[in-house]
Amino acid sequence: MPKIKTNRAAAKRFKKTGTGKLVRNKAYKSHILTKKSTKRKRNLRKSTITDATNVKNMKKVLPYL
Repeated sequence: MPKIKTNRAAAKRFKKTGTGKLVRNKAYKSHILTKKSTKRKRNLRKSTITDATNVKNMKKVLPYL
């Protein structure tokens, strides 16, 4: 059986937790920050767990993570 290539773009964006869940960073924190509140920007810094609906596709893209 041949090896499966890992999607390198996804590998740089996702990490696995100790329990096997996928962690990602939040979007909308790169530009047009003046109209966003300080609280909103602070909350965008935190990482979050990937939604269950996307996990199946992410496991396919990241077979060895």
